[in-house]
Amino acid sequence: MSINEKVVSLLKKKKLKISCAESCTGGLLSSSITSVDGSSKVFSMGLVTYSNQAKNSILNVPKIILKKYGAVSKECCLSMVNNLNKISKSNICISITGVAGPSGGAKNKPIGLVYVGLKRKNKVIVKKFNFKNMGRLYIQKKTVLNVLNLILKTI
Repeated sequence: MSINEKVVSLLKKKKLKISCAESCTGGLLSSSITSVDGSSKVFSMGLVTYSNQAKNSILNVPKIILKKYGAVSKECCLSMVNNLNKISKSNICISITGVAGPSGGAKNKPIGLVYVGLKRKNKVIVKKFNFKNMGRLYIQKKTVLNVLNLILKTI
């Protein structure tokens, strides 16, 4: 059984709903979950809020957070996951924001820097990953794998 099948199976077993707000992974996490048969019982919604405008208008990430900390920040990731929870009412909410490259990195925000937020009940965690500049698809797939493992540990 693949990791995404394990996640869907466990979510079904525990009768939990999940929602995702993705940026740098462009829907890859949502796709990974919904590729599993029966995922409609557990998957509520997946939003790809790629631009700052989408993060602000759809997820209500305050413009001040985007301006002060940037889209790739713990603060933005936290706002994304908390507001997704308000919109979706899911048991588990995931937010992902990062720099997948190959361009767009900076000294303080290098390519491969990814923040992942997970909210379950009143518990919220934001994890910081640095996957190095190993290629865009590698960073996206590695992020999804780490998130799926994080979900398994959380539920």
